[in-house]
Amino acid sequence: MAEGNLIELIKELRERTGAGLMDCKGALLANDCDLDKASDYLREKGLAKAAKKASRIAAEGLAIAKKCEKCGSVVVLEVNCETDFVAKGDAFRALVENVADVILEKRPANVEEAKELTSELFADATVKMGEKFDLRRFVVFDSKDAAYVASYIHMGGKIAVAVALDKEDAELGKGLAMHIAANNPQYLSLNDVAAEDVNHEKEVQLEAAKNDPKLAGKPAEMLSKIIDAKVTKYYSEMVLGSQAFLMDDSKTVAQVLKEKGVNVLKFVRYQVGEGIEKRKDDFASEVMNEVNK
Repeated sequence: MAEGNLIELIKELRERTGAGLMDCKGALLANDCDLDKASDYLREKGLAKAAKKASRIAAEGLAIAKKCEKCGSVVVLEVNCETDFVAKGDAFRALVENVADVILEKRPANVEEAKELTSELFADATVKMGEKFDLRRFVVFDSKDAAYVASYIHMGGKIAVAVALDKEDAELGKGLAMHIAANNPQYLSLNDVAAEDVNHEKEVQLEAAKNDPKLAGKPAEMLSKIIDAKVTKYYSEMVLGSQAFLMDDSKTVAQVLKEKGVNVLKFVRYQVGEGIEKRKDDFASEVMNEVNK
């Protein structure tokens, strides 16, 4: 084949896949300059690279909330990558947006099903960007289950929030979404706190009471009430309704909701990388590993 024709094919394959020049050339030569086969070859190669990266940690990424313009439903999701540099790029943001579109359209029942539906998107992204990617979690707020769903994205995708209301109120919805992003409530109400968590906190407070000289000698019944009050106070700080409202800290969220005649049905707050232990790189060891290969 003429050199000029090969160069054109390399250019086209690179535009199609985003892979490097030498990778494109090698893929074409290995597949008789067939663009489709070369493209599949690169994708397969990308998948092989991804498998080698399985032990690497994807703790960066984006959390977004996206609304379906047709049905009005909202999806909140977190997709992880390995580096902040990739997380800030347009290609990665496009991947996250496309994954959100698939979830809104196909409505997978869980993350495993969603990963199957988006496997091709992630395979192509691995070829183009060369990192490990992971769809970590998502939740869909169906428009049929709420009168209004407000969303908010903080710091360009570090935190994403959606909150469902039983009454349409755009201003209140936005304020609540921003409040949730800032104050990170863990529960909608005290009733949502698991019994085992309450019992654990009672044990903690009981041990603390034993070491508090002010509580020494208190009757058992009184001590029990004091401990119950401490447990309630502890969890109230994590309950949305009990928190001072971000937009007017003279009132609690519960007071504002009562004044507006609105109820919060549910909310979700995703912060990128929360709960993931980030990799600690040893650059010297990494260099020596490359030298000794």
